[in-house]
Amino acid sequence: MTHSNDSNSENLKKIREMIKDIDYAMLTTIDSEGKLHSRPMATNKEVEFDGDVWFFTYASSLKVDEINRHHEVNVSYAAPNKQSYISLSGVAELVRDRSKLEELWQPQLKAWFPKEIDEPDIALLKVNVEKAEYWDSPSSMIANAISLAKAVATGKPASNVGEHEKVDLK
Repeated sequence: MTHSNDSNSENLKKIREMIKDIDYAMLTTIDSEGKLHSRPMATNKEVEFDGDVWFFTYASSLKVDEINRHHEVNVSYAAPNKQSYISLSGVAELVRDRSKLEELWQPQLKAWFPKEIDEPDIALLKVNVEKAEYWDSPSSMIANAISLAKAVATGKPASNVGEHEKVDLK
């Protein structure tokens, strides 16, 4: 589904709000055998999602090799306690820009990069998001469970289970 610029702006804002408090995402790449390969990646909560997602990485890592072969990736976020789920698909690239490293650096990243931005192999993965999909059900898990149980009992689709949207960001 394609949205107008105003609608895209609202959807970007919605996605930004949904992912801002999620500490980890799953980054899925395509491995050398053509199989999907996922791993957790620490998110940088201070980054305002504007259609791109940024991750710190080592340039010599396996995920970078996989991205160099197949640029298409998926980044997924989940906050089950809030019943919020986000899937972002797009094209990834390696970025070695010191000013961007400085801009995005957060002290907690020192756990993975002890020499901070002076780490010799440090780089950024930039995911240019082309499509997004989200599910947001702000009602309680109990209300959702009741709605789902009612659907099973009646044979009718569950109602009032939240918001679901597909967004084309290209």
